[in-house]
Amino acid sequence: MPRFLRRTVFGLLLITTLLASLIYSVTWRPDAKEVLTLTCPITAPVLIPGQALKVMTWNIQYLAGKRYVFWYNLADGSGPDTRPTREDMAFSLDEVSRVIRDERPDLVLLQEVDDNAKASDYQNQLALLQERLIDIYPCSTQVFTWKADFVPDWHIFGSVGRTLVTLSRYQIEHAERLQLPVADANLISRQFQPKPALLVNYLPLSDGGQLAAINTQLDAPTQNNSNLRRQMQAVTALADRLESQGTPWLIGGDFNLLPIGQFLRLPAPLRLGYSPDSELHLLWEKYPMIPSNPEATGIDRELWLTHFPNDPRIEAPDRTLDYLFHSPKLQRITGYVRQEDTQTISDHLPVVGRFLLPAD
Repeated sequence: MPRFLRRTVFGLLLITTLLASLIYSVTWRPDAKEVLTLTCPITAPVLIPGQALKVMTWNIQYLAGKRYVFWYNLADGSGPDTRPTREDMAFSLDEVSRVIRDERPDLVLLQEVDDNAKASDYQNQLALLQERLIDIYPCSTQVFTWKADFVPDWHIFGSVGRTLVTLSRYQIEHAERLQLPVADANLISRQFQPKPALLVNYLPLSDGGQLAAINTQLDAPTQNNSNLRRQMQAVTALADRLESQGTPWLIGGDFNLLPIGQFLRLPAPLRLGYSPDSELHLLWEKYPMIPSNPEATGIDRELWLTHFPNDPRIEAPDRTLDYLFHSPKLQRITGYVRQEDTQTISDHLPVVGRFLLPAD
C-alpha cells in the first residue's frame, strides 16, 4: 500500500475512533434491569390489606405549559418554539403542586420530569416538587428515560434529561428500572434516542405481601409502530408475571395509544402513527383500565379525554392517551380525568383512580 494511502486510512481510523469515543462519553447506555436507590424514611406508613388507595398518573410535560408550539409538536418538526421561559415553568410548578395537594393521592406517577436538561434550564424538577410536597410524600423514586450530555440536533444542541417519578405516602420496600425495547435506528442515532422504561415500585403490605406500582411512558406514535407493539408486549408480560405470582399490581402512565373507537373520531391529518386496532388491546383484553373503552367512547367520552396537544389546529382536549391499568385483585371504587382546572398546565391531563386493596 502506498505511503500516502496508509496515512489516509490511518487518519480516517483515528477520526472514527475519536468520534466514537466522544459519542460514547456523552451518551447513556442503561442496563436491562437496574435496582434503584430509594428515598424513603422508615417512618413512612405501611399499606394495610383492604384499605382504599388513591392513584394519580400525569405527564407534566417538563413544566413547559401550554403557551408554546414546540418543534416536535408538529409532524414536520416545524413548530417555532424550542424551550419555555423560566417564568412559565415556575407557573406550571406551582400549578402541578396545587393540583396534587388538592387531590392528595396516595401514589403519584409522573412522566416527563426533567433533570439537567437544557430545554428546562437545567432544573432538577423532582427536587423542586419535593420542596413543595415532601410533607405529603416522604418516599420517591426516579428513573431516566432520556439522558445525554449533548444531543447534536439543532433544536436541542445541549443536554437532555427526562425521567419518570413516583411519589408515595407509603413505604416503598424496593424499586427497579426495567428497560423497554428501543426503536430501531442506525448505530449513531440510537445512542442519542430516548430509552423508555418501566419504573417498578414494590410497596409492602402489613400482612407480609406487597403491591407493585408501575410507572411508564411509551414511545410517541410514528408511521411504523412496531416498537410500540414490542413495548406493549413487554408491559403485558410484566403484568402477566405479577398476576401469576399472586402480586396485586397497577400500571399508570402515558401510553401514547388510543382506546377503541377514537381513531376514526380524529381528523385524518391527526391520525398519523395511530392504529385503528390499538396496540393497547394487549392489556385491555386481560385487565381493567381507567378509562375503560365504554367510558372513553361512550356518550360521556369527552370527560375522559387526557391529551390537549400544543398544536394550533386543536382548541381543546381531543384524545385519550393516559391510563391506569390494574390487577383484578384491586377493586375499582372510582375513576376520573381532572379536566376543569388543568388544561393550561400541561398537554396531558391527570387521570385519577381509587381502589380497594385485596383484604387477604
